[in-house]
Amino acid sequence: MVRSNIPNIVVGRIPLYLRELTEMAAEGKVITSSQELGQRLGISSAQIRKDLSQFGEFGKQGTGYNITFLAEQLRRILKVDRLWSVVLVGAGDLGHAVANYGGFIDRGFRITRVYDIDPSKIGQKIGTFTIQDVAAMVDDIQKERIKIAMLAVPASDAQSVTDMLVEAGIQAILCYAPVSLKIPDGVKIQYIDPVLRLQHMTFYVP
Repeated sequence: MVRSNIPNIVVGRIPLYLRELTEMAAEGKVITSSQELGQRLGISSAQIRKDLSQFGEFGKQGTGYNITFLAEQLRRILKVDRLWSVVLVGAGDLGHAVANYGGFIDRGFRITRVYDIDPSKIGQKIGTFTIQDVAAMVDDIQKERIKIAMLAVPASDAQSVTDMLVEAGIQAILCYAPVSLKIPDGVKIQYIDPVLRLQHMTFYVP
């Protein structure tokens, strides 16, 4: 069983390792080392070995890591060796892009429902999805026992929608809105704000 006291920053690097291992496998590679992985990711080999050691022993000294085996173990650790159902709230331009993104299904996630609060959007299509009324969202999520949501609503609506998601039993939220949300203990949230990332980078631009 995976320990619960592993630092969040370590857990945050595991998906990076998994993504790179998946790329290596697609290139036809069979064995890799912490040095090669580190060079590809810009992370020290010592840090990679230390991170992986938090979860067990996956390679042998001098022989490196079997890429397929290590990737399978990291999927198990991240619990993406299964397919997670996800609800998407917000059917604006960003919501359309997220709903139509094809990269979720191969990495453990499947959007199953799309919701919006705008009456003019309800009943319309985004790809194969019919936009549903957010008023039905809590009951739907509870019935289907969905645990993960993506939030692509305006900042002004984000907290009220989040409260509904928490009420429905959602335990993990990926938020695209540029706002800090109040959530209870036990609910995990990650923010994706491109402006913050750009502001971070411009510090280094001469």
